[in-house]
Amino acid sequence: MWIQIQPKEWTNYDYHRYYSNEKNDQAFRPDPVKEEELNTWLEAASYAPNHRMNEPWELLFIGPQTRAALNHKTDFGGAPLLIGVLSKPAATTIEREENIMAVSCYIQNFMLAAHEAGAGVFWSSLGGTAKGREVLGVPEEQDVIGVLAVGYPSEVPAAKQRTPMTDKITYLP
Repeated sequence: MWIQIQPKEWTNYDYHRYYSNEKNDQAFRPDPVKEEELNTWLEAASYAPNHRMNEPWELLFIGPQTRAALNHKTDFGGAPLLIGVLSKPAATTIEREENIMAVSCYIQNFMLAAHEAGAGVFWSSLGGTAKGREVLGVPEEQDVIGVLAVGYPSEVPAAKQRTPMTDKITYLP
């Protein structure tokens, strides 16, 4: 069964425009992200598909001290907001994999919502390193799916060339 849930704010959104211009924004203006907008993006993200409606995402809002300890090579492009995104613990390997997939969908939805509002997101895997996990205080049974740098881009990078999809399709008998 397919259920289409579309937050009101997204009803006229041009998804193709987003996907064809999708990029990781890496330089941000210092303007703070408005809490009301952020909450809208977080809510929209929560409509991500997830198995058994377990909503496995957990968020860490990263403050200045933790940010400095992460020691990112570009300081996350100067983004005014950092969010660690975790996947909750799982009892089995398949449940862990399902959780990771669902949290990745959550992040993509968040990126779509932020982009639609004129904001940008840089998705870093730094939090998944041993040092990143330690700095974030993430227990071994949880997965760090990413650290998101969120803000308003100071520059919009050109979209990178993608491999044609026809090169990625295999037809099975």
